[in-house]
Amino acid sequence: MPATDLDLLIHAARLAGETALKYSGPQAKSWDKPGDLGPVTEADLAVNDVLHRELLGARPDYGWLSEESEDGSTRLDQEKLFIVDPIDGTRSFIEGSNAWAHSIAVAQGGEITAAVVLLPAKDRLYAAAKGQGTTLNGTQVGVTAREGVSGASVLSARPNYAPEHWIDGVVPDVKRVYRPSLAYRLSLVAQGRFDAMLTLRDSWEWDIAAGALILTEAGAKVTDMHGAPLRFNNAHPQVKGVVAAGPTLHADLSKRLVSTQQTG
Repeated sequence: MPATDLDLLIHAARLAGETALKYSGPQAKSWDKPGDLGPVTEADLAVNDVLHRELLGARPDYGWLSEESEDGSTRLDQEKLFIVDPIDGTRSFIEGSNAWAHSIAVAQGGEITAAVVLLPAKDRLYAAAKGQGTTLNGTQVGVTAREGVSGASVLSARPNYAPEHWIDGVVPDVKRVYRPSLAYRLSLVAQGRFDAMLTLRDSWEWDIAAGALILTEAGAKVTDMHGAPLRFNNAHPQVKGVVAAGPTLHADLSKRLVSTQQTG
């Protein structure tokens, strides 16, 4: 049995990657979830089964929260739980792109303590444990040292640049970049490839749990859109968006956001 939670997550992620790569995204069976919750494929469910078997088989006393499993209230009473997105970026997977990821985390008392984001089609494994830093394929990584918003590279979707989100309607002059997987966006900022990541819509815990710790351990400040710390294992498993960057850049971004100033 893997010695630590992080060892277990890495082991399970590798098996998940092997499973997902057996499917061709464009040819895999897919359908839309009820309630306009987006697409799912047979690969998502196969990966979910592998992760459920490997993770809970090794830690049967942990709770379970996955995008592809029916949720319940039991996890709320468990001190530790797994938070899993079997394939983050399912639309990208269906299109045959390689920018999709497995996102796996352990939460304890509302905080993430171990995390892995694996992009099997790119052979990139981001990993972090609380207090131990962040690695990409075993090499330590960290966020950029950029301090000011102007000219910063920001991973974000187009709706986040709507003027109503910004003080006096002034949208900052940034280099706009996009990737389909939230977990991948968070990890790329942790790697130092881009300066910041921003999403101003409610975000599912399974999309961001692993990436939040990977970023924090890489030296970033990570909050919700109101500037509050992220907490996990909520009864309704969402948080109020994500703002993530090095501490100084995070402060500059936050002071420009209407949502932060309204509640700060």
